[in-house]
Amino acid sequence: EVQLMESGGGLVQAGDSLRLSCAASGFTFDDDAIGWFRQAAGKGKEREGVSCISSSDGNTYYADSVKGRFTISTNNGKNTMYLEMNGLKPEDPAVYTCAAASTGCATVVAGDLRYLDVWGQGTLVTVSS
Repeated sequence: EVQLMESGGGLVQAGDSLRLSCAASGFTFDDDAIGWFRQAAGKGKEREGVSCISSSDGNTYYADSVKGRFTISTNNGKNTMYLEMNGLKPEDPAVYTCAAASTGCATVVAGDLRYLDVWGQGTLVTVSS
């Protein structure tokens, strides 16, 4: 069975760091784009694409809101992806979900489940000010 499972979320203070992990089972990221989108709690909050990496060429994408603070990477076995989050801000709390798409990063960061190949259950990041 093809699955993604996130881990690493938690409660931190503003300015702290967290590293999220996304472990794949049943497949590797050889030719996929894989990344993260997030959705904050509250009515009307939309999904926001956070970051993505293309496994085929290593190109990365970062939302303007996280550039310079977050870093995406994968392991050599291409079955685990990481999101290093530094300098967390009060606007960063959300459920962070990892996803993969053979059609590229645009699909991943859009976070539309209809077009993703696989996605996880999400991990909650909470930031206290």
